[in-house]
Amino acid sequence: MEDDESTVPLRSETENINPSNDNKDQGNRHPVAGFFHIFFRCAAIATYLFCGWFSKSFIANFITIILLLAFDFWTVKNVTGRLLVGLRWWNYIDDNGKSHWIYESRKSQSDKTVYPAESRLFWLALIICPAVWIVFFIVALITFKFKWLLIVIVALSLNFANLIGYVKCKKGAHSRLTRMAGDFFTKQIISRATKGTSTQVLENV
Repeated sequence: MEDDESTVPLRSETENINPSNDNKDQGNRHPVAGFFHIFFRCAAIATYLFCGWFSKSFIANFITIILLLAFDFWTVKNVTGRLLVGLRWWNYIDDNGKSHWIYESRKSQSDKTVYPAESRLFWLALIICPAVWIVFFIVALITFKFKWLLIVIVALSLNFANLIGYVKCKKGAHSRLTRMAGDFFTKQIISRATKGTSTQVLENV
């Protein structure tokens, strides 16, 4: 199956990306999104560490952790990425069986669009949590806790899927902005050159 990748402007930009003067100095414009961006990730890690204190049933603990990981994956992929950093990724398979990966980013990446505090929160959580699960993977492997290793593998898969998706979104957004800037300066140079030539022709006449 062939894969196709493309970067496009972010769809469904329902929020106002130009905050009013009253909100201009706020460090966090989406507190609820920021909370849930952290909550499900930390809850999954905390449950993995301490679930044995509250339940001896591996099945119950397994289901709880997997549900938290699934909630986190969906929330980060579909909600917090769009609100906190103006990015989103998704995938679909067409009628020919070809897989298409779409990386979306806001048309405008000005300071008014993305707050630095929210951006730091988003990327730190996106990077630190997979690193924590890598540590859990190593510990489970060397202690021969293979049933817990299954949970860690699921966590790593979901965390890295979001991490890789958003890294590609960010790269695509930077490439698109660079291309737009290049096109703008090229048009300005051509416009000035054309204007200068026209002026010389008129003076000669």
